[in-house]
Amino acid sequence: MNPKKLAFLGLGVMGYPMAGHLAKAGHSLSVYNRTSAKASKWVEQHGGTAAASPADAARDADIVLMCVGNDNDVRAVAKEALAGMKEGAILVDHTTASADVAREVGGAAAARKVAFLDAPVSGGQAGAENGKLTIMVGGDPGVYAKAEPVLAHYARAVTLMGPTGSGQLTKMVNQICIAGLVQALSEGINFAQCAGLDPERVLDVISKGAAQSWQMENRGKTMVADKFDFGFAVDWMRKDLDICLDAARRNGAALPVTALVDQFYARVQARGGGRWDTSSLIRVLRDARS
Repeated sequence: MNPKKLAFLGLGVMGYPMAGHLAKAGHSLSVYNRTSAKASKWVEQHGGTAAASPADAARDADIVLMCVGNDNDVRAVAKEALAGMKEGAILVDHTTASADVAREVGGAAAARKVAFLDAPVSGGQAGAENGKLTIMVGGDPGVYAKAEPVLAHYARAVTLMGPTGSGQLTKMVNQICIAGLVQALSEGINFAQCAGLDPERVLDVISKGAAQSWQMENRGKTMVADKFDFGFAVDWMRKDLDICLDAARRNGAALPVTALVDQFYARVQARGGGRWDTSSLIRVLRDARS
């Protein structure tokens, strides 16, 4: 391995373990988090240095990686990071954001002679902790080739999807598919319970056939048990679906099921479930029959 000087900006439930994998691989890291105590805790566990600002963390880094909250966070953190980055460095954004902001940041990076990749991830907190994320990337092939060995430290698959923005557009497809899958799984489990079947036994059987999915294997039985205290939060999913629906309004794609599921998630939020896992969608159906 060729050790690199890296910076990681944003140490949330995803960024914290992702940065940890880079440190374990032997890279030199400077980290930044808005809550400085979390950055200090990370340094205690993994070494490296905690920086006072994105610019300080990014200064002299070969590759700067960021994983923050939304478009506005991406704009703000990227602007600060670029102010400290050297020419020829690479900025990689792992945030799930819009393709528009990816292109905007890409343009700002180019103006400073810095390369940029939009590289949203899928796999959730468990995927980040286990180094098994799927990363979909938008950007220049030559830049991708330089960054891919670093991204591979916390991924099971890293794929270049096309020019800047293509990573974010691919992540939208991912979220559209998940929304439909979770709604279908919720309806199936609810139907089984209403029909007097043993839902866990039903899941065991159908998971061996064409209905099998990651959601069924990893969330089916917890949905039956009415447990939603883990995984990807409803608030985050609604943020992502808003991005999807906005993009679809502009490109002409019809997303009738996605729009409906988004409203079901709004009902979960209304009952205080914004931080529940997305599999809590089944609560809407349970409410309807209670």
